[in-house]
Amino acid sequence: MQPYDVIVLGSGNAGLCAALSAREQGARVALLERAPKEQRGGNSAHTGGAFRVAYRGVDDLRSLMPDLLESEVESSDFGAYTQDDFFGELAAMSQYRTDPHVLDTVVSQSLDTLQWMTGKGVRFMPIYGRQAFKVDGKFRFWGGLTIEVSGGGLGLVDALFRRVEKDAVEVFYGCRTQRISRDPDGLWQLSCADGRQFSARALVLATGGFHANLQWRTQYLGPGWDLAKVRGSRYNTGDGIRMALDVGAVAHGNWSGCHAVFYDVNAPQMGDLNQLNQQKNYFHLGVVVNADGKRFIDEGQDFRNYTYSSMGAKVMAQPEGVAWQIFDQHSHALLPDEYRGRQVTRIQAATLQGLIEQMEGVNGPALLHTLEAYNDAVQLNVPFNPAVRDGRSTQGLELPKSNWANPLDRPPFVAYAVTCGITFTFGGLKVDSQARVLDEEDQPIDGLYAAGELVGNLYYVKYAGGAGLTSGSVLGRIAGAEACRGNRVKST
Repeated sequence: MQPYDVIVLGSGNAGLCAALSAREQGARVALLERAPKEQRGGNSAHTGGAFRVAYRGVDDLRSLMPDLLESEVESSDFGAYTQDDFFGELAAMSQYRTDPHVLDTVVSQSLDTLQWMTGKGVRFMPIYGRQAFKVDGKFRFWGGLTIEVSGGGLGLVDALFRRVEKDAVEVFYGCRTQRISRDPDGLWQLSCADGRQFSARALVLATGGFHANLQWRTQYLGPGWDLAKVRGSRYNTGDGIRMALDVGAVAHGNWSGCHAVFYDVNAPQMGDLNQLNQQKNYFHLGVVVNADGKRFIDEGQDFRNYTYSSMGAKVMAQPEGVAWQIFDQHSHALLPDEYRGRQVTRIQAATLQGLIEQMEGVNGPALLHTLEAYNDAVQLNVPFNPAVRDGRSTQGLELPKSNWANPLDRPPFVAYAVTCGITFTFGGLKVDSQARVLDEEDQPIDGLYAAGELVGNLYYVKYAGGAGLTSGSVLGRIAGAEACRGNRVKST
């Protein structure tokens, strides 16, 4: 078989951007996807489609949303989210462990990359439904997120695949690559589980992390992580990481860390594209308790965009690995669609006592005491404002709620049962700002590139919502272009 110029492994957002970028350079490109066609898209298909992007004001946003209405501009306070904001927040959340050069590349190229994606058919829109509250007559966006893809993650994947097909990228489904190697001529040789063989001058790995690998989760994340539900793709088992390590790549990043959220207790064990929106991430507007009837987190520590990815680990540490999010009518109407699906595990009652009686396995008297103490501690003199860190807190509790504290006193009362849902893992491969995979000597491995969730030098400890799709797009685009440099690219 004639070798390809570039082969991309994985058909999520990062892989699709890499394939389109390489094809743009005139390369003959193959995209190999482990999943069947109906399950394509990797973790990207399971997301809400939010992108974190640096922008100076509404004019920058108009370049991403050319059909933005003047009425939307007038009714919205889009503000600005500068490169300094973006870089500073992600650096701080990693406890300054993130690779500054790679992060700077992601941040500085975020707007240009998303503009490039609009040219490939991706349609962005304001993220009104999940990231904006109307305050004083205007929608105000919070937590560093302003835009999302129309149709969410599935809309993103479908748009990019339409362009992949238009640009004549060759796509192979059900193709699980098991081994990669270099031949004496410098070509990458790929062997798939079904016997198919491929070769290429350059290889881009975009196969995601290892969140769906039960053995690796337990080995690297620790005891108990074998019990977590898988929120993302079931096909992300670390294949790309393993194969890269086998050819000399260095393991890098926070291998004991992951993105894991509050997840509906009765959600499927594995991510299901037919049952999305099982996460429960607006806990900051309510109260969270465990089976002992006690609060165990500061629900209002920060905007949920900066805390939600650590909540899965916290609920796993609770009795039976289960918790309850409790709301009243102060905030229930502010909850997004993920709280309104048909499969939601939800109970409702006219009184707190009636609600508690329906919460199976919970210490009722202890919970009633917890909620009464919480209600008494809310500082009612501070105005509630969900669009800012409002400082409306509790006073006198051993575990405070630092913002958005409303007493639970407006019936009906509603509770949602949650457990841990793991989205992706933080550890993986080390890359440079050109998306080149590095070896143990910090030298690039010739012709090997990586993008997306298997990149291990971006996220440590915490994760900021929307950063993953943006970094995957930026590094994927770079990887595709760089994979064509120094290689003989055939005319098409």
